[in-house]
Amino acid sequence: MKHLPSGGHKPLFMLLLALWVAVPVRAQSSSQSASDSSFLSTLGELREASYSDKAGIVERLSQSGHPSIRAVLVAFLEDRLYFRNDDQKIFIVKSAEGDPLTLIDPLSLKDAGSAPADSLTKIGTNNGLRRTLRTTVAHFALASPDAAVRLAAVQDMLRSLDDATVALLRDRMGVETNSRVKKEIATGLALAALDDSDTNARLNAIATLKSSVSQDVRNKLAVLIEKSPDGSFTEHDETVRRAATNAVETIDRWRTFYSDIETLFFGLSLGSVLVLIAIGLAITFGVMGVINMAHGELMMLGAYTTFAVQSAMPGHIGISILVAIPAAFIVSGLTGVLMERTIIRFLYGRPLETLLATFGVSLVLQQTVRSIFSALNRSVVTPEWMSGSLRLNDALAITYNRLYIVIFTIIVFSLILMVLKRTRIGLDIRAVSQNRAMAKAMGIRTEWVDAATFGLGSGIAGVAGVALSQLTNVGPNLGQSYIIDSFMVVVFGGVGNLWGSLIGGLSMGVVNELLEPFAGAVLAKIFVLVALILFIQIRPRGLFPQAGRAGEDK
Repeated sequence: MKHLPSGGHKPLFMLLLALWVAVPVRAQSSSQSASDSSFLSTLGELREASYSDKAGIVERLSQSGHPSIRAVLVAFLEDRLYFRNDDQKIFIVKSAEGDPLTLIDPLSLKDAGSAPADSLTKIGTNNGLRRTLRTTVAHFALASPDAAVRLAAVQDMLRSLDDATVALLRDRMGVETNSRVKKEIATGLALAALDDSDTNARLNAIATLKSSVSQDVRNKLAVLIEKSPDGSFTEHDETVRRAATNAVETIDRWRTFYSDIETLFFGLSLGSVLVLIAIGLAITFGVMGVINMAHGELMMLGAYTTFAVQSAMPGHIGISILVAIPAAFIVSGLTGVLMERTIIRFLYGRPLETLLATFGVSLVLQQTVRSIFSALNRSVVTPEWMSGSLRLNDALAITYNRLYIVIFTIIVFSLILMVLKRTRIGLDIRAVSQNRAMAKAMGIRTEWVDAATFGLGSGIAGVAGVALSQLTNVGPNLGQSYIIDSFMVVVFGGVGNLWGSLIGGLSMGVVNELLEPFAGAVLAKIFVLVALILFIQIRPRGLFPQAGRAGEDK
């Protein structure tokens, strides 16, 4: 072998080596081609087969081992398997809605163009075939290395338990390693055991299901304690009925508990928006003594800025919300500075006149956005990374958009505290807030501090509009819905105190959410207003009154 590569033997050696490498590749390619041909041939039989024959074809397809089989069967189950009328070729359609339909090649699972809906014929299914398909797809999913896929498969199987799915779950139980998947499998087996003729088996099943908080499990247990039209119980064994009654009561208690947590979270998310609005108002009202009735419209400008940024970046919705945050701060902040320099600076010390003037500005801003964007509400698209919900269990799910708003509020609040406590402009703002005359005597240009303060408060209102655009539609009257609540937060927390605005805003949001299911939205606000009036009688300066001489004057 040492002499083969040398001299005249080298070309011969290279030729043999090339043949040695090419033969297995060609054989593998030929084998794959034969597999694809067999797969397409079997798949083509679905076009003319009866429903009973289709079940047998599905069984043969599942045993073929082709890499595309699971995607094809899922499409078949979801009524997305079609064949083209002119050449009888089978395709998967991306969605059965719309025209033309987007086609996917069943072999490669790649895009295969599109076709008019009337040029395709759907391969039909019935209930029996769908049960077979669901079981077959579940079998593939249960063998997936991804625990999330296995969990979703088990949860889907629990919706329609039959002998075949129960057998699959029982087989999987012995080899499953993920605790969440094992718990769902145990739930499925317990649900199936409720129909067992053995009393002990039913009691053991109830004991297993008692720890669940699923509504489906609760309903299944409730059937055992229902009475038939003739007055007899569905479950004849009294011991089983007592166990089922106890389990239903336990599940109801836990579901109520998690529902209260969900309501509390909704209140925190609403309160977070109020905090964002009230922070800006607390800064302007606390430092400058200006009753700014246009503060809600500054928030509205932030919401419209979000809509405008998304319209300018239609292909980048995911990052458009991040771009909208500084853009909204700048737009609303500059508008606030313009208001202060042109109108409010001439009205200091006359709070009633500032109230009327800023109310007029609010009407001007409303009409401006009507002229630019029309009077119709605009919808801001929620980015994909903010969509959906974080499901903690079957009774508690936290929506991502509200969760991000709470986190965003904490970040903004922390940044504002840092600006006020650690920067020169923050020091000047606090000095002017506590004693304007002394600050001016110390050389602080109070007129520029006023403009910067009003701009900062207005910019934060714009940022609040970005957050609010993720919870509701954007319209010209958006600010009017929140201006009264924001003033209530500032008065309750203490004029000019950021911590008071934080606690006051979160408290009002939670109380509103807790009262609304019982009293309704309008009556809940009335209760909160009455409680606030009574509170002010006891603490006229709010929870955290502002320190300093200026605070004593307010």
